[in-house]
Amino acid sequence: MSLLDSIVNSLGILKLTIPQGIMILLGLFFLYLSIVKKFEPLLLLPLAFGIILANLPIVGLGAYDFNPNGFKELTGQPLPVGAECTAHQPGDECHHTSFLQNLMNFLYTGIRMVIYPPLIFLCIGTMTDFGPLIASPRSALIGLGGQLGIFIAMAVSYFVGNAMAPLFAGFDGFTLREAAAIGIIGSSDGPTSIFTATRLAPDLLPAIAIAAFSYMALVPFIQPPIMKLLTTNKERVIVMPEPKRVTQKQKVLFPIILALVVLLLVPAAGALVAMLCLGNLIRESGVADRYVRAFQNDFLSILTFLVALSIGSSATAARFLTPQTLIILASGLLAFAFGTIGGVCVAKILCVATGGKVNPLIGNSGVSAMPMAARISQKMGQRYNSENHLLMHAMGPIVSSTIGSAIIAGIFISYFAH
Repeated sequence: MSLLDSIVNSLGILKLTIPQGIMILLGLFFLYLSIVKKFEPLLLLPLAFGIILANLPIVGLGAYDFNPNGFKELTGQPLPVGAECTAHQPGDECHHTSFLQNLMNFLYTGIRMVIYPPLIFLCIGTMTDFGPLIASPRSALIGLGGQLGIFIAMAVSYFVGNAMAPLFAGFDGFTLREAAAIGIIGSSDGPTSIFTATRLAPDLLPAIAIAAFSYMALVPFIQPPIMKLLTTNKERVIVMPEPKRVTQKQKVLFPIILALVVLLLVPAAGALVAMLCLGNLIRESGVADRYVRAFQNDFLSILTFLVALSIGSSATAARFLTPQTLIILASGLLAFAFGTIGGVCVAKILCVATGGKVNPLIGNSGVSAMPMAARISQKMGQRYNSENHLLMHAMGPIVSSTIGSAIIAGIFISYFAH
């Protein structure tokens, strides 16, 4: 009977809860989207599998699961702060060692210690051409307009969260610090959202990160209806002049100057902006092609995998299936919508101010969903005028939005982190 009890107690399926089952189904749905529908498979596939692993009972493969005895045997160090043993029932001593349990927690250290996001920005820098922004500095205004979504999401999460707090037991609403972390979803930049959430609201990180990456994948569905609603047929057919020529010297100097200015004025944004500028300097210097190839391809793929798997493994039912998550998801959708609205509205103003030289369809690139937003600008421009080539014009606002959202994240961290 003792042996039978041991066998029964080791069966995870008997301990599977309804919330865990819901999360596993969510992971399977994301797998379907990534494999069958091919929606952002490099991101969604490991994220989905991480969600499934994190919600399997007993095995303890979540980012917050830990076997302290296994950790001590491997490292000789005490249990890290915040780690918890799930090898047995709470209060029981852990006796077995599972390296995979330790591995998942170790991988999540890259999120907890804010290692992965700046390295992703390094890779993005090697893929980014600052030329369109240098050639047309006014396009930075469109990127500034795209930040509207950040402040809308921040306000909605704060006021709606506090209004709904009495309806849910154990939910006290969001602090301004947490609302600021939620608002950065409006940056349309997954690494920036992770970077901010780890500093301001680590408990909300799984929901914030999944909302940010999910809506980034849905940008082709969210933006076009808004762009069509806010522009006229006359505006959509505007053919923009060729961008001005930018010299190699300007391209080399720009990331150096940008890094110095931002790091001196907003030090908290330093990690992201510094790595973005370093990556771009490597690209434009022309003397480190091996770095460029590595950062644009293999290194970025590895980082994307680690981020996605780590975020997925942190999305346990207890942390994800909460009232907070519903508000975060709703705020995230509003953030992307209003970011698009803000960018298009500024582009319309520039269209009038320049006498019709700016096509408002590039306004959707005020959100830094790189390069998807620029492709949407190009596709919609071609739909209404086959002579329209908006791709490079749209890259200026995207680059400025990426920089702007990192600076706003730094300001939020400086103001709310203490």
